[in-house]
Amino acid sequence: MTVIRNITLDANDPYTLGKFWEAVLGWPMDPECAPGDGEVLLEGPEGLPNLLLIEVPERKSAKSRMHFDLMPQTTRDEELARVLALGAKVVEDHRKADGAGWVWCEDPEGNAFCVERSEAEREQQAAAAS
Repeated sequence: MTVIRNITLDANDPYTLGKFWEAVLGWPMDPECAPGDGEVLLEGPEGLPNLLLIEVPERKSAKSRMHFDLMPQTTRDEELARVLALGAKVVEDHRKADGAGWVWCEDPEGNAFCVERSEAEREQQAAAAS
């Protein structure tokens, strides 16, 4: 079996982008990381890969082929408000009237991620449907 140790994300400013993802995920940044570093590591919880941000000179220029789907502990809408306050922006809103759906966002450097419903919201919708 092979294990994914790190998920690596290209960044123009790894430290600043790392601070964004540290705030979003609650994963601690390696204390040895500092502004101007070419690599920044966020330490994932036990059993999950780390998030490694590596400096690249070019800006993101095309749609990402991979992205994160975030399932919050709070509600989807509360999490959306939180990540927007941290510097994310909405790309497309796919929320539905029945509570299903997600919101496609971008981090401050344009990397895609989605905010989905929480487990509690999924269970509430399932119970209402039955």
